[in-house]
Amino acid sequence: MSTPAEVDADDLRYADPDNPYLVDPDTEFTPVKDFDADAAADEADLLRAAIREHDHRYYARSDPLIADRTYDALFARLEELEDAFDLAADDSPTRRVGGGTLDELGTVEHAAPMLSIDQSGEAEDVREFDRRVRRELARGGDGESAEVVDDVDYSCEPKFDGLSVEVVYEDGRYVQAATRGDGRTGDDVTEQVRTISSVPERLAGDPPATLAVRGEVFIPRDAFQEHNRERVEEGKEPFANPRNAAAGTLRQLDLDAVADRPLDCFFYDVLGWDADAGGPDHPDTHLAELDALRSFGLHVNDRAELAADIEAAIDYRDRLLAEREDLNYEIDGTVIKVNDRAACERLGTKSRSYRWAFAYKFPARHEVTTVEDIVVQVGRTGRLTPVALLDPVDVGGVTVSRATLHNPDEIASLGVNVGDEVRVKRAGDVIPQVAEVVESHSDTAYEFPGECPVCGSEVERDGPLAFCPNGLACPAQAERAVVHYASRGGLDIEGLGEESVEQLREAGLVETLPDLYRLSDRREELAELEGWGETSAGNLIREIESSTEPELAEFLAALGIHEVGAATARNLARHFGTFDAVRNASESELVEVDDIGETVARTVRDFFETEQNARVIDDLLQYVDPQADETDTGDALDGLTFVFTGSLSTSRSVAQDLVETHGANATSSVSGNTDYLVVGDSPGTSKREDADANDVPELDEAAFAGLLAERGIDWPPEAEE
Repeated sequence: MSTPAEVDADDLRYADPDNPYLVDPDTEFTPVKDFDADAAADEADLLRAAIREHDHRYYARSDPLIADRTYDALFARLEELEDAFDLAADDSPTRRVGGGTLDELGTVEHAAPMLSIDQSGEAEDVREFDRRVRRELARGGDGESAEVVDDVDYSCEPKFDGLSVEVVYEDGRYVQAATRGDGRTGDDVTEQVRTISSVPERLAGDPPATLAVRGEVFIPRDAFQEHNRERVEEGKEPFANPRNAAAGTLRQLDLDAVADRPLDCFFYDVLGWDADAGGPDHPDTHLAELDALRSFGLHVNDRAELAADIEAAIDYRDRLLAEREDLNYEIDGTVIKVNDRAACERLGTKSRSYRWAFAYKFPARHEVTTVEDIVVQVGRTGRLTPVALLDPVDVGGVTVSRATLHNPDEIASLGVNVGDEVRVKRAGDVIPQVAEVVESHSDTAYEFPGECPVCGSEVERDGPLAFCPNGLACPAQAERAVVHYASRGGLDIEGLGEESVEQLREAGLVETLPDLYRLSDRREELAELEGWGETSAGNLIREIESSTEPELAEFLAALGIHEVGAATARNLARHFGTFDAVRNASESELVEVDDIGETVARTVRDFFETEQNARVIDDLLQYVDPQADETDTGDALDGLTFVFTGSLSTSRSVAQDLVETHGANATSSVSGNTDYLVVGDSPGTSKREDADANDVPELDEAAFAGLLAERGIDWPPEAEE
């Protein structure tokens, strides 16, 4: 067998030069039925080696040897042989295709702390970093400081905008991967990272016996755009940016979903290098480390350079900034590291960061596009927010078609109007905003509407902000109010998310909050909605009915009063005790509550005095009876965490309040920290599934009462009287 003509034999890492699958095969595959077990095993070995080489050429070197369709054919051929002859291997490339679901993410301790890096966007801060480095390196053994050392050599490389991971190899084989986490421990994402084609299952060359490397998982910009296009075509919400997409993907428990995302990974640092059992010595410089990682077949970025002094490092950053838009991966700055490893060890670390590295950040991206329209959104609290609809523009690898204009004063300050060319930036490289008007095509700025675009109420102003005063009677506010009321920040009504509320409103079943409690009279209509049915309708109605006696603090938070979150709602409930007392409290009485000032007091008073809100609340109170706040009575349940589902002999909120008054936590969702899931009649399914996944014991109401009795607590609470 001769070396394929298209392949340089000295340039191969994973495959023998005589491997016929290094180039496009010019013959049909031998039918699997004509193989015996030994021949099939030999063929599979050739295919695995060739596929590893092709992965390395494609991902690490951007120099593919074969066409994509040929690669797919080789991969399918390997899968066919492994299935037919039971030849699956732990380090086979076919393991990258996902399959299966993990129960949870475990925790992994890192080989060495994965610390952060001090950073700034100012050149003078970079120079100060250099002065500190040279000053520290000049210190003698007695701690006395000389002036400074001469210029320090720095390695410079892109600062990738992805998710940092640690990957561990033993005897050249992939064994583990973990997220950065708190720097000492992270989530075990071994199986998720295994699906990334640029992360080799086997190292090439002569690696150390144990190698722990730090990398950055990311999604290439072109792959991100294509994947988002597919999501939109499938009716799914597109990802906001590549970093969020990569981070969310790595924490997925569904490995098929992970494998479906176009993840990649650059390796850029060594966390552990153990050559005691064989292999090369640890290189003396950071750039030599990168060369070594590259020789092992790891995907190393090709933009790293040596800078003879800090000014050369600053120049590197400026050059990379100018080339940023031509890169197929997101970066938000450059990382400058002392190149000499011995010097790095002398410099050491701080509690959270390395003393020998500094990130010189880029400014936020700016792009120019045209304002096609300006629309006003109505928020849950009635705030009106103008949004510019833009001619789609690529800003930092993300197609932006809308950007916030914040408020009427911001529009006036910018002087922006429909048809203007504007510069768009991504604040924090994430949130699109209009930064300035580049060329105006109108003599005036956009005139903010004087009426709510949804209900027509006259707009009210509070400084730079604009509000619709129609409260819960405004359809836009009402829809968002229902979503909030049912959310975990409200009464945690399962099965009533944003999409469900929108569907119920479109069907005319729910206009305002009280309509939720009238759904039981329209059960047949609910069941007939697309995607529902009798079971789903019944479950939702039971969930709603179980919320009729909420804890007062939860009810106040669920109403969505501006500036009244969970903490403020608890303070109000504890201070006044009943809903009527809160509702009728004067501003002077409200400011006596802990952490409530004049502004919040006025907001609460305005909410209850608004005629439209008052009508909705009066209607709502026909169905809902907020329970008075109770004083803590002990710590008999201290340290325990309960979650409740289904209907109990009294309301779930009473049960939650009872366990909390005795020192326990009552949360709305099951996690690994939950001690008991209390299951009443007609429970929902999601909490029980989560309990099963997290090995959380379930208690029916009788068992729950028994547990309380063991600690001297009566259930139900009325039995104490």
